[in-house]
Amino acid sequence: MNDGEREAAALCLFLLAGKWARLGVTNGGVRAVNFVFFSPHFPDNSTDFCERLAKAGATVLGVGDAPYDALNPRLKAALAEYYRIADLENEDLTLRALGHFVHRWGRLDRFESLNEHWLELEAQMRTDFNIFGTKLDFVRNLKSKSRMRAFFRKSGVATVPQHKCSDLAGALHFLARVDYPVVVKPDTGAGASMTYKISNRAELEDFFVRKPEGTSFVMEDFVDGLVVTYDGIVDRSGEVVFAASTRYDQSVMEVVNRDSHMSYVCRPVMEPAIEEAGRKILKAFDVRERFFHIELFQANKDGKIIALEVNMRPPGAWICDAMNYAYDADVYAIWADMVVKDAAGPAPSGKYFTGYASRKDHIDYRHDHAAVLAAHGKIIVHHQRIEEVFSKAMGDYAYQLRAKELPDLRAAIDFIHAVKD
Repeated sequence: MNDGEREAAALCLFLLAGKWARLGVTNGGVRAVNFVFFSPHFPDNSTDFCERLAKAGATVLGVGDAPYDALNPRLKAALAEYYRIADLENEDLTLRALGHFVHRWGRLDRFESLNEHWLELEAQMRTDFNIFGTKLDFVRNLKSKSRMRAFFRKSGVATVPQHKCSDLAGALHFLARVDYPVVVKPDTGAGASMTYKISNRAELEDFFVRKPEGTSFVMEDFVDGLVVTYDGIVDRSGEVVFAASTRYDQSVMEVVNRDSHMSYVCRPVMEPAIEEAGRKILKAFDVRERFFHIELFQANKDGKIIALEVNMRPPGAWICDAMNYAYDADVYAIWADMVVKDAAGPAPSGKYFTGYASRKDHIDYRHDHAAVLAAHGKIIVHHQRIEEVFSKAMGDYAYQLRAKELPDLRAAIDFIHAVKD
C-alpha cells in the first residue's frame, strides 16, 4: 500500500470511527475504552497488562501473530477479540486489523504494545487513526540517542560528551577532546546489543572494520559508574503516580559482551538526586499517560547523576515485578486504572529490597539449583528459565528475591553467583 492509499484508507476508517462515536456505543451508559494491545502474547508479562485493563473496564482487542489456540488462558479471558496477522512488521496488515476493529467496536482509544521495538509502528497507527498518544512526528525523539540530548539539555540534568560516529576521522577528532576510553552504541535501539567500550586506537580501528553498514552509531565519553533507573507511571496531566529506582550491579554492556551473569536491586527508598533528575527529564519530554524507564549513570567517584537514555515503556527484565515486590503494589493495575479511569490511588510506600540474580549455562557455579533453594529459599519469591531471545543480557536462568534487609539480599546474590575455583 503506497502513501496515498494509506491516507485514503485511514481517512475512511477515521470517518467510520467518528460515526460509531456519534452513535454512542456504550457499556452501562458509559462507552468502554477500546484498547488495542499489539503483540499481547509476547513478552509474557503482556498478559498481566491485558488482564488488568479488562478488570479496569476496558475492551481489550489483541493483534498478534500467534495462533489463538496458543494464547494462554488468562490472556484469552482478557481479550474481547483477537485478530491474527501473519507478520507483525507489516504495517498494512496492522492497518487492516484496526479497520476491522473500528467496524466492529467503534472508535479506538488506545494502541499500545509497551515494547520498544514497536514504538514507530504504534506512532504510525495512532497518527493514521488519530488515537491518543505519541504520534509519528515525536516518536523519533524517543528512539534516537542523539536526539534525546536536546531534551536532556532542556532538563538541566548533566550529560556526557557525545559524537555521531560515522567515520574514523570524526571519531579521532572527538577523542582528541575526551580521550580513551569511550563507548560506542547504535543511535537507535534498546538494550546493550552492539555496544562496546573502546580503550585504544587498535580497538577503534577494529570497530570501524566490523561496524555494520547502514547502522548509525554514537560515541560517548566513558563514565566510571553504574546504571541506576527512574521507573514508573505518569498520568494524563503529566503527574507521576508511581516511581521506583533500581541499581544494576554490573554494566549491561559488559554482561552482554562477556556473556556473564547479572544482578540488580530495586530499593524501597529512592535517592533524592535520582528522583530529582528523573522528574526533570519527564518534564522536558512532556511525558503523559505512560510508563517510563529512564536510565542514569551514577558516577563511582562522586555519586553524580548523569542522563543516559529515556525509554517510554515499562522497564525490562523483571523490574515491573521487582517494583511490585518491593512496594507490595500492582503496577499493572496502577497503570490500567490510570489509562481507563484517569484515576490513581495513594502512591504505595517501599517496604523491601528486591533483587534479581541470573545465571548463564556455560558458567560452572559452586552451588547447584537445589543448594540455592535450600540456602535462600525463604527470600526467593520466583525463579524460572529465561526466554532465549532475552538470555544474552538477562541470563539463562534467574531468581527474584525479596528481603527486609539489604545484607540478606546481597548474601543470596553472592551465593547464587559464586563460581568454582
